[in-house]
Amino acid sequence: MKKLQIAIVGAGPAGLAAALYLKRSNNHVTLFERFESASPAGSGLILQPTGLTVLDDLGLFQAIQGLGRRIDRLYGADALSGRTVLDVRYSALKGGRYGIAVHRAALFCVLYDAVLSEGIDIQTNVDVVSLEVGAGSAWLVTDAGRRVGAFDLVVDASGSRSKIKKFAHKSCEPKPLTYGAYWASLKWHSNGFDEFSLQQRYRKAGIMIGVLPIGKASVAGVNSAAFFWSTKPDEEAKLRNAGIAQWKDNVLSLWPECSVYLDQIGGFDDMTLARYGHHTLPFPIGRHLSVIGDAAHSTSPQLGQGANMALLDAKALDHALRTSSDIASALSVYASSRRGHIRAFQALSRAFTPFYQSDSKILPFIRDRLVPAISGIPPAPQLLASMVSGTLTDPFEPIGLREKIWI
Repeated sequence: MKKLQIAIVGAGPAGLAAALYLKRSNNHVTLFERFESASPAGSGLILQPTGLTVLDDLGLFQAIQGLGRRIDRLYGADALSGRTVLDVRYSALKGGRYGIAVHRAALFCVLYDAVLSEGIDIQTNVDVVSLEVGAGSAWLVTDAGRRVGAFDLVVDASGSRSKIKKFAHKSCEPKPLTYGAYWASLKWHSNGFDEFSLQQRYRKAGIMIGVLPIGKASVAGVNSAAFFWSTKPDEEAKLRNAGIAQWKDNVLSLWPECSVYLDQIGGFDDMTLARYGHHTLPFPIGRHLSVIGDAAHSTSPQLGQGANMALLDAKALDHALRTSSDIASALSVYASSRRGHIRAFQALSRAFTPFYQSDSKILPFIRDRLVPAISGIPPAPQLLASMVSGTLTDPFEPIGLREKIWI
């Protein structure tokens, strides 16, 4: 195709990665961000072999590896009995796979610095609320009523609360999940904690506490941990009214070693309350519109796939545009190339989340007895590792990518 005029709405990981790919494919790219300055949101995440393969393809693997922390194991135990109820090891799979846990600021900065070095135009304070589509072009409409364009393609990377995903052929809004989580980025302490593992403690399915080493937010930063506590957002007021001291006592009664992290939390305002929702657009495309990342599919972070899915979407869109003769065909190819992988992992997340975050009594009972019984019997370790890695179904071949060689 000819050189395209492309607008990307949203400067998160999905938008930044898409900007890099599409600029390098000789398109003219403009990024639009609704905030005064582009910045990261949230605490920590695990970049799985899927997302790391995309970053390697972009030439950014070494940069993110230098900031993050290698993760070899995801481990969880019942807080009272100590019984293992989650034990996933990447080593169960051949090839030497692993994850890298990072501060969201580290991932943002690596991508953002690359975007700046490519000379990609970033326009801030632009809140896109609608689209206008005409013959062969699309225009952005801002909250101030300004019309910006024309563009051959608009890429919606503005997150699950997107205002323009409604212009996809079939759209839907996220269904709020009952449980969210309080998150905080704190100074890392190794006493009692494994620096190469995500560690969690559960009390049935209503309480989940986690500690994830996430490396440094910047080269000059200190090693950090993401600390999280699952809670119902609807009960935030009740939790705050009871006081921070009572909450800390509750955490310590379940996981005493967490005192080194609780000492760094002065009040609830030192943490961020994350709310989760679940949705999957049946067709993440429209006229001159592609929807990627959380705008196209959002879910609980239980399987840790969110940012990784977004990075795969960015690569898929670029591959579709490179291998198609026109925009309409490219959008169809993009949607098709991601459909199987997205639907499989959205279904898995929907199925597994209630075992770890819900009010159910029977599901954690089954979990606590079934997981220890089968977790060491093949092929269960391999299946669990494939789910966490994001490779239970192949996401690479349909989007023209080969998995990174790990060894």
